[in-house]
Amino acid sequence: MANTTPDASVYYVPAKSRWPFFGSIAMFVLMIGVASWLNGLSWGQPTFYAGIALLILVLFLWFSDVVRESQAGHYNRQVDGSFRMGMVWFIFSEVMFFAAFFGALFYTRSLSLPWLSGAGDGVMTNELLWQGYSAGWPSNGPAALGGEFGTIPAWGLPLFNTLLLLASGVTLTIAHHALKAARRGQLLFWLGATIVLGSVFLFFQAEEYVHAYRDLNLTMGSGIYGSTFFMLTGFHGAHVLLGTIMLIVMWLRAARGHFTADNHFGFEAAAWYWHFVDVVWLMLFLFVYVL
Repeated sequence: MANTTPDASVYYVPAKSRWPFFGSIAMFVLMIGVASWLNGLSWGQPTFYAGIALLILVLFLWFSDVVRESQAGHYNRQVDGSFRMGMVWFIFSEVMFFAAFFGALFYTRSLSLPWLSGAGDGVMTNELLWQGYSAGWPSNGPAALGGEFGTIPAWGLPLFNTLLLLASGVTLTIAHHALKAARRGQLLFWLGATIVLGSVFLFFQAEEYVHAYRDLNLTMGSGIYGSTFFMLTGFHGAHVLLGTIMLIVMWLRAARGHFTADNHFGFEAAAWYWHFVDVVWLMLFLFVYVL
């Protein structure tokens, strides 16, 4: 951590940090654990969890250093701009991440299944391999992988979860306005409400998964529908969990008075991420549950 406050016109160069080194070790351990676990090695699972724990510890300590540097007044406008651009590119990478998954869903429903059922150039494939197969959605594939399964109606729990996330976007916006108006009590209340709404969303998504596995035989092995359903909703749930953790950290920082009306990019970054998660869910609700 730097010991002096840099001139406002000079870009801040932090002191040497050990956290990138330890972070790379944590990610290496994590990936070794994943690969070993998937290959059935007995030590793969505990290695994976050890890597996760180490990565969380490194990130906590690393971000703690960043917060201390910010509170000490070491950052200037150039650093603030670099943080903003970093968050913009991070969210852009997340947009591309989900775009690939939505692209897989589009390819499956609009191109792959019709081809397998004999449409266009797929006539020979249908006759030789899956004669009589008729494309439809949801589908467990030509080989009926995973057996019969049921789907989750859009106008039940998914609609309720949609309303929860939309409401959380409203409460977060109110909290942001309270922060800019220097009303810390209102900030903490509405930010806390956002955290509660996000947590309730995660609870009901877990309930939905239990219902799908236990009552509908809808699993990750239920053909192409099951794999795409859990891939999209599962990764989105992971992002909601990450966003909720970010908002909890922002609540704790706000309670300690870290933010001012003019200097609160940490809060803004978390808010950007949360609104991005909201938009992704609206697309999920439309293309996974409704259509």
